[in-house]
This record gives sequence, C-alpha cells and structure tokens, in this order.
Amino acid sequence: MSSEDFFTKIETQVQSGNPFVAYRNPKAKNGLTKALLQDSAETFKTSGFNESGFIFAPFENSESAFLIPSENSESISTEYPAENSSEVKKRNQEFPPAYTNTDSKIQHEKLVQKGIEAIEKGEFKKVVLSRKESVQTQLEALGIFKNLLKKYESAFVYFWFHPQTGTWLGATPETLLSVERNKFKTMSLAGTQSFKGTIEVNWDKKEIDEQQIVTDAILENLEDKISGNIHKSEPYTLKAGNLLHLQTDITGMLDLEKSSLKSLILALHPTPAVCGLPKEKAKKFILENEDYDREFYSGFLGELNMKKEVKRNSNRRNQENRAYGSIIKQTFLFVNLRCMKLEAGKARLFIGGGITKDSNPADEWLETVNKSHTIKSVLVK
Repeated sequence: MSSEDFFTKIETQVQSGNPFVAYRNPKAKNGLTKALLQDSAETFKTSGFNESGFIFAPFENSESAFLIPSENSESISTEYPAENSSEVKKRNQEFPPAYTNTDSKIQHEKLVQKGIEAIEKGEFKKVVLSRKESVQTQLEALGIFKNLLKKYESAFVYFWFHPQTGTWLGATPETLLSVERNKFKTMSLAGTQSFKGTIEVNWDKKEIDEQQIVTDAILENLEDKISGNIHKSEPYTLKAGNLLHLQTDITGMLDLEKSSLKSLILALHPTPAVCGLPKEKAKKFILENEDYDREFYSGFLGELNMKKEVKRNSNRRNQENRAYGSIIKQTFLFVNLRCMKLEAGKARLFIGGGITKDSNPADEWLETVNKSHTIKSVLVK
C-alpha cells in the first residue's frame, strides 16, 4: 500500500488503543516497512517461543515476553526508504544540546567506579551499566518513527505499542539472533567511538578486549547447541548512526536434537554486550545498583517464527518447478538498544556502556552522552 495509507492505518490503530508494531529490518529492500495490527486489546504472552508473530521481551525475565500474534493481527506493508546522507546530516545539526546534569554525571560516574572496583575484586570480568534521561519531544510518536526510518537504514527500526507496556520506539544496531530452518546467525557487538567521516579508525586496547570478551562468551554459550563448527568473522568496524562499533559475525547450524529456538535465545540473552560476564553475577550487580528499572531496554524484540514462501529455481529449464515452493519459518530478533519510552510528551532515553578493568568513569559518562545524540536527533521536527 502507499506510505500515506500505511501511516493512516497506524494512526487509526493508535486511536483504537489496540496493540501494534510497525518496523523495518536493516537494509530492507526498497525500504520495506511492515506492521502487525492486533484486532483486539487482549494481552498475549509467550514463554515457549513456539508461536508466530512479533515478540517484545524485557531485560530481566525473557520468559514472560509480550506477543502480537500473526493469527490475531492484520499485516500491512509499504516502502519507505531512508533519506540520503546529506539530508540526514542537515537534520543532525538540529540536536538538542548535550546533557550536562551535574547530579546525573556524578551519580553515573560513582556507579561506574563501583563496577570497576567489583571487577578488580574478581566478582566478574565485565558489566554493562546504564542510566536514563528524560527529554522533551517536539513530535508525536508517529513523527519520531518516521524520523527513525529516514535516518537509520542499517538499523532495526520499530514503533511498538501495547496497553501493558506503553509506547516504545528505537533504532538498534545489534542482532540477537536470526534463524532460518536450522541455520542461525548472531553477532558480537561492543566498543564505541564517534563517527568522524571514516570507518578506517584505530581501536584502543580497552575496546578490543571488551569486544573479545563478548565474542568468547557467545561462542561458549552456543557450544552445546550447534551441529558442526561455529564460524566467526574477524572483528570489523560497523557504523550505526553517528557512532562506530566493533562487530564480529557468528554463524552455524542449530542441533535440533539437542536444543530448541527457546534454548538458543536464552543462551544468548542477555548478551555480554548489554549485561556482562559472567552473566548471572553481572546481572545481579545491575539489578542491585542501577537504581532504576530497565523495563524493555536491553531486552529483545522482533519477528518470531514468521512464515516465508521460498520458490524453487526460476531458470527456464525448470519451468515445471516454478509453481512449487515451500513455506519456512524465520526468526529475526534484535537487542533493544538506542530506544526510548514515550510518556506524557517526554521521551525517556536509556543509555549504557560496557565496563571493564580498564574503564574510566569520566570517559564512560561521555560515551553515554555521545550515544544519547543518536536518539535525540529524531525528537526534533
């Protein structure tokens, strides 16, 4: 359908108060943007991850995830490509000012220092610590979603609403997991620096070590759930908005006799990139010390067991096969980063960073300020 009709349907769904999600996968062909519009206000949840639909899971308890089921929803789509880089650059100059709240700065630096001291005592190797920040927004949710779509071609962009969770939007660069048949792909993403016109940059030891910790942990967690070897790329620089990260791609085959989609998800979430290592000790430190509820920030979301038609070879010599195909299930899940929750005209932003023994509290504060620009730039007209 036309983009105008698509967004009109979304606006109608907003007015109805029924759950929905609108989203675009990274680098979607022709900017293909999709939505699931639930036909009632009923609450659906999943703990087995066997259903088909769109899943929205919190940081703390992923086995109580919200679901918009395919069978209870209208599916619509449109093409809405991102803008070119010069248009985006112009909008980036309209950032709200940098966040300089002295009390928040002191509080976050104290939290980081406490994390460093726990690492030095041997409690864990890494912990990811975050803060929240409220910003006045000039736009309604739909306008923010359009800005996200225009700006972030390579991210997973979404607009989620449910009466039980409120309104969330984001543009995350991090894949938790993609599965097609029994082939899976995930990634190790860590390290951050500002983009300054090139991705040919040097990374310091702290960032390289942090990213290696994430990679090693993922490989270890997947070891007993795969068939054959796990393949990983060399670390490379990824551009996400106005930031750069270090990324390693990890692929393999799921051993369906040993494990399930659920066991694979729970092995990965929360990743060392949003929690720490060892997972349970880092998570305990976060819950006891961050002094706020992350809710769905650093949880995961995306398409769960969505059906896809696969057609056979369309070569002219195989004309007789063209009428045949198969239906397969696909799962595309993303870590809920670079996100916000809208409440009463304000956007609550969630920003964090990985802490290791080499971290510096002042530098970690500055990293959260730089990351906040990624989201703030879409809050203005």
